[in-house]
Amino acid sequence: MRVLFYGTPAFALSTLDALLRHHEVVTVVTQPDKPANRGQRVTPQPVKQRALAAGVPILQPARLRNAGWAEQLAALGADVGVVVAFGQILPKPVLDAPRRGSINVHASILPRYRGAAPIAWAIMRGETETGITTFQMDPGMDTGDVLLTARTPIGVDETAGELSERLSHLGAGVLIETLARLDTLTPTPQRHDEATVAPRLKKTDGFLDWSRSATDLVNVVRGCNPWPGATTRTPRGTLLGVWQARALEGMSASPGALVGAGRDLAIACGTGLVLPVTVQAENRRRQSWDEFLRGARLEPGALFTTP
Repeated sequence: MRVLFYGTPAFALSTLDALLRHHEVVTVVTQPDKPANRGQRVTPQPVKQRALAAGVPILQPARLRNAGWAEQLAALGADVGVVVAFGQILPKPVLDAPRRGSINVHASILPRYRGAAPIAWAIMRGETETGITTFQMDPGMDTGDVLLTARTPIGVDETAGELSERLSHLGAGVLIETLARLDTLTPTPQRHDEATVAPRLKKTDGFLDWSRSATDLVNVVRGCNPWPGATTRTPRGTLLGVWQARALEGMSASPGALVGAGRDLAIACGTGLVLPVTVQAENRRRQSWDEFLRGARLEPGALFTTP
């Protein structure tokens, strides 16, 4: 099958690799290069790098809604479009450019967690299961008819980065099966009244509000790893990133207050305690909570606050 592939970040690589093995990828459409890392050098996104290595033609439109793109894509003669974490909403003429329309690989069981960050929000909201959905795209935000789904449990300590890696491989397999069965699958309309949304993450989504429960806050830590990271303000007024943490039962205290003694200090929440495991002070490397406490010399009762 001749496939027109849309994708940008590392999450899309497993599906692109699978398509390169099983089908003919006529062109890869990906987002324009952007400055990245500390030096702000303009760097090709992961999908572009893989397409270059495979010798596949590449297009990088700033906006596919601009005039002429639908006609240019239709001229490629693709049988189907496959979209994985591309980063733009595709208008109907672009979706319809391939002969059999366009299929999306989405990292949730739709209609739950429609939007740009389904993996992070599923973890942050305490879900224990997620999965992959392939669906026939329409102009809405993840609203098209479902083709196939595959479910997987979310690990108790699994971070968004770890789950993303697993789902990228699961999604590749589901997409290949979807294309193999495309002539016999019956698209199923979504139950729109059951939909939930998963908007793009902001840095403020990782701010730790100590009035919440310890379980909620550990879910925030997991869901915001690797981006944007969970953050609190220390008793000395500096920011502290929290990359790993555990929820504990514990004594009642003012939310944000250090409780315990010696190396057993944890942070009180609205319910329970959070024991940070791996943290990162401003402009410093990551370190253990014990190592941070030795340097910070904080006493019980010292108060951590929301940035």
